[in-house]
Amino acid sequence: CEKNGTKTPIKQAPSVASILPKSYATPSIIAQLITAKYQHGLPLYRQEVIFSQLGIDLCRQTMSDWLIKIANVLHPILYEYWHKLLLQQDVIKADETTLQVIKDDNIKSYMWVYCSGADTRAGNIKGDTAPNIVLYDYQPSRAGKCATDFLRNDNQQDYTGYLQVDGYPGYHQLPATLVVCMAHIRRKFKEADKAQSKNSKKTGKAKWALNHIQKLYRIEEAIKTLPIDERYNIRQEKSVPLLIQFKTWVDKSAPHVLPESLLGKALNYALNQWEKAIRYCDDGRLDIDNNRSERAIKPFVMGRRAWLFSQTANGANASATLYSIVESAKANGLVPYDYLMHVMNKIMHGETVPEQLLPCNVNLS
Repeated sequence: CEKNGTKTPIKQAPSVASILPKSYATPSIIAQLITAKYQHGLPLYRQEVIFSQLGIDLCRQTMSDWLIKIANVLHPILYEYWHKLLLQQDVIKADETTLQVIKDDNIKSYMWVYCSGADTRAGNIKGDTAPNIVLYDYQPSRAGKCATDFLRNDNQQDYTGYLQVDGYPGYHQLPATLVVCMAHIRRKFKEADKAQSKNSKKTGKAKWALNHIQKLYRIEEAIKTLPIDERYNIRQEKSVPLLIQFKTWVDKSAPHVLPESLLGKALNYALNQWEKAIRYCDDGRLDIDNNRSERAIKPFVMGRRAWLFSQTANGANASATLYSIVESAKANGLVPYDYLMHVMNKIMHGETVPEQLLPCNVNLS
C-alpha cells in the first residue's frame, strides 16, 4: 500500500499452529468433543444442542469429521506404538462386545479390547513393570482370526504369552497360553443358585460352589498388591489346595446332575475350562479373573447405550482409537482431557516421540 507517496510493505502475521490443518478446530474443543463422547457417553447430536444453546453454530457432521481426522492424526503417533508395545508384554487380557455399524447393517460387528498392566485404580502389583495400555480394535466379526491378526507383530510372529480371556471358543485357536476367567465359572453357579433358591429353601450344591470360590477371592484380595513372587508362593500354599478340593467336588457332582439344568451347565463349564481356569496360579503376574478387560470394555458398552451405533467403518475405527486414548489415560490415573491437551500441544510443536507421550511417562501435575 502507499501512504504519502511511500510504499509500505504488507506484513503478515505468522499462521497459528493447528492440530487439524485448514480447520478452525482448537485442541481445547477437540479434547472437549472426545471426552464428552468417549468418556461421558454424550452423543454428538446432544453436544450440537448444547453448543446451539450457547450460541455456537457447530453441527454434528462437522464434529464427526473432526473426530475422524484427529483419530487419523493420533493413530500413527500413539495407537500404533502402543500396539507394538502391547505385543511385547508377557500378559495380555482381552474381551469383545457387539457394535452396530449402519453402513454394514447386515453384519454383526464387534469392538475388541486388549489390555496390559494393572489398572492403577485397582492397585498395582509390586514389581510388575508392564505399562497400562488399553487398545480397542473394530472388526466386522467375532471370528477368532480377528484376535489372531491383532496379536501378530510386524514380523508376522504370533503372540505366545499369557492371554487372559473368557471361555469364548474363538480364542482357542490362538497359539497364546490361555488363562480363563474364574469369574465366569462363578457366574454360572450364581445363575444356578438363583434358580435353585426360588424352588427350595435348602442350601444346594451351587451355594457350596459359590462359597468355595469366594475363599479363592479372599486370598486374591489379600495379595493383590504384593510382589509377584509372594503372590505366586501364597497361591501355591493356599489357593492350590482349595482348587484341588473344588475339582474333586465337581468331578463327584457332575455325574449326578442333569446336564441341561443350570447347575449341570455350571459344572460342565467348570470341567471344560478347568485347566485354563487354574493357570493363574502358575504366575504371580496373572489375575484370578478377566475383570481388567471387562472394566475396560464397560465404558464402551455404557457409551453405546447413548450413541447407539457408528455410521461407517471409518467412524468405528476412529472410535476404537479415541476410546483407546481415553481409557489408557484413565488406567494411568490421568484426566483424559488434560492428557489429550498435552498430546495435541506436543504434536503441534513437532514433539512426536511416542515413548514420551506414553501415559505412564506423562506427568501432568
